[in-house]
Amino acid sequence: MPLPRLRQVALVAAELAPVAERLQHDLGLHDPFADPGVSEFGLENAVYAVGDTFLEVVAPVREDTTAGRYLAKRGSDGGYMAIFQVPDMDEARKRVADLGVRIVWQADLDDIAGTHLHPRDVPGAIVSLDWADPAGSWHWAGPAWTGGQPAHEAGGITGITVETPDPERLAQRWAEVLGVNADGPQIALDGGKQRLSFVPSDGGEGIVAVQASLPGASRRCEVGSATIEIAG
Repeated sequence: MPLPRLRQVALVAAELAPVAERLQHDLGLHDPFADPGVSEFGLENAVYAVGDTFLEVVAPVREDTTAGRYLAKRGSDGGYMAIFQVPDMDEARKRVADLGVRIVWQADLDDIAGTHLHPRDVPGAIVSLDWADPAGSWHWAGPAWTGGQPAHEAGGITGITVETPDPERLAQRWAEVLGVNADGPQIALDGGKQRLSFVPSDGGEGIVAVQASLPGASRRCEVGSATIEIAG
């Protein structure tokens, strides 16, 4: 598992149930994990395994949340957060500090650590740098993924598309944060198996597409301003 790697993508929705049902019906996802920990952020969620990566949908359950403000700013449901697994948390935190990037939340558990970065310092999404031990585990996906990696389908998330007024500049910023190189408006991760693509917009910024690969027929789902595409 070459790291850093895009391990989880979150969508944000005004209401959780309709979007969760759409993901299950249109994409064939199943058995979501509801993480009680997101109540700290005034949210409820559903986390779906996509191979050994994860697609999450979050929805506000109280007023004045970051997710609620993001929904209002974007004007619709859509992409919200990109969570990257890094090989060394201390090194990653030092790197972002050296870049002048503010940390808005962090957690340090025995088997996982998370670091949410300020969206004004790293625009385009809420970007999080996370570490897991063992590397194949993923505490945020629930008991089955805590302390190990259960049997799962082959495949996983292969990329995201982020719209922004200045694609190459934003790609460079994300690359600096991840400790990798950008190739123009693109970043390759996981030995080339994942690609972050930055495309022009007329002013807005956000995740507008999620790409994944799973066995079986190709599937597609629209969630507000974001498209989720799974290649068979």
